[in-house]
Amino acid sequence: MLRWTIIFLVVAIIAAIFGFGGIAAGAAGIAKILFFIFIVLFLLSLIAGRPKGVD
Repeated sequence: MLRWTIIFLVVAIIAAIFGFGGIAAGAAGIAKILFFIFIVLFLLSLIAGRPKGVD
């Protein structure tokens, strides 16, 4: 149990460093761009993967 506590403490410290350092804002911007790219790719795969005709 102490091992999990230490792991979560280290993860929280790393997240705080990224959050306070301004890296989080850049990562959020990249995440938004990737989100929309993957939504477009998902919709294209749905259109391309549908059956050609119903027999």
